[in-house]
Amino acid sequence: MLASERHEQILRSLRRHGRLRVGDLAAELGVSAITVRRDLGELDSAGLLRRVHGGAVGISPAAAPSSQGSQLTIGIVVPSSTFYFTSVIRGAEETAARYGARLVLGVSGYDVAVEQERIEKVLGIGVAGLLLSTALGDERAAEISKTLDAIDVPVVLMERAFGYPHVEREYDHVRTDHAYGATLALRHLVSLGHRRIGVNLDASVTAYWLRQGIEQAAELLDVELFISTIELPAYGADPATLAQHDAFLAECEAFGARAVLVHSDEHAARLTERALEAGVRIPDDLAVVAYNDETAALAVVPLTAVSPPKPLLGETACELLLHKLNSDPAPIQHLSLLPELRIRSSSGTPADPA
Repeated sequence: MLASERHEQILRSLRRHGRLRVGDLAAELGVSAITVRRDLGELDSAGLLRRVHGGAVGISPAAAPSSQGSQLTIGIVVPSSTFYFTSVIRGAEETAARYGARLVLGVSGYDVAVEQERIEKVLGIGVAGLLLSTALGDERAAEISKTLDAIDVPVVLMERAFGYPHVEREYDHVRTDHAYGATLALRHLVSLGHRRIGVNLDASVTAYWLRQGIEQAAELLDVELFISTIELPAYGADPATLAQHDAFLAECEAFGARAVLVHSDEHAARLTERALEAGVRIPDDLAVVAYNDETAALAVVPLTAVSPPKPLLGETACELLLHKLNSDPAPIQHLSLLPELRIRSSSGTPADPA
């Protein structure tokens, strides 16, 4: 088959399917993958399609290089578009715009089935690469390994660090070192003289890393702590809600803990309000440190909080993906960003800042 005939058949298949894979084309045309990649490169140069990792996608007339030039499109799929991930998305969006790329968003709502649907929809648009924060956390990587390994464009994971042996191949990732963040919080409380500390963690993906950091830091700093199993509500004033806060405060009193680390801001803020209602002085009787720093400064008593670098995380992940798309081949990178501790009224200030 002549090159011109292959090109015509490739374009017909592209009009029919909207997206082509090198392996499928090689089988359809009866040629090698190398030949297909060369054909795709020639058609891309002619402005008749756009090559992406693993294949090619079509170019609409409005985006054809013969007019304004095709705009690079990348996808971002996250479990939520509110609170924590709002800043992550904004960081990625601003970075994409700075490089002249377009960002397409999919939100899973922490639902694995919906996540699969969103990934397929974003890939179907013909994105060149994907920024992905999965609905499941690192401890459940094996459950989504097939989904990850089936994606045929470059992927950069955000706030996830999947790797061997849970998935078949390594992925670039950018994540917050939440274990370090937990250590920051405990170091601050120890600097204030606290040797017994209560901990309450929201049932979230972040808790997996926080627990590791808390346990390591407790041993390193030689402090006693307990991790409560009580599920603190973030809102509400009904008797059941108040009882949960009262139960955790009672645990702290029984343990002799005059300091707590609470994830997240909303839970820490509501606990602080309930403690004040019970006559507990903040921070004199109970020092409070929150984790996330989304709304911590707006609490009745402004909360000392560990603040993950959320906008920078989205920015760094997007830059890493764009670099991969422009460098062939590019090494896999595993990047960790360190959070900061923002000290406010709820914990007190150490006498010796050092």
